[in-house]
Amino acid sequence: MIAVRIHAGKEDMLLAACDEDLIGREFREGKMRLRVSGEFYMGELITEEMLAERMRSASIFNLVGERTVAVAVEQGLVDSDCIIVIDGIKHAQAVKL
Repeated sequence: MIAVRIHAGKEDMLLAACDEDLIGREFREGKMRLRVSGEFYMGELITEEMLAERMRSASIFNLVGERTVAVAVEQGLVDSDCIIVIDGIKHAQAVKL
């Protein structure tokens, strides 16, 4: 399952999503650090198909994990060359213009 939380602002909607098993973990590599906090990412658990649907209405994305990032690539929201890997974990951020 994918953990998803929507953070709505006045003009933009940020979709934070990650593979469920990464919640509460921290990853480090060199100077990079990625903390996958439940406060930021955990709102509800959904399937990859539901994530693809939710991505249609968001304008900003913060994505962590193999399955989560793969959905964004499949939807054309993230270029595979723009994914960073921190301690073996995929991470991507994107903005729809």
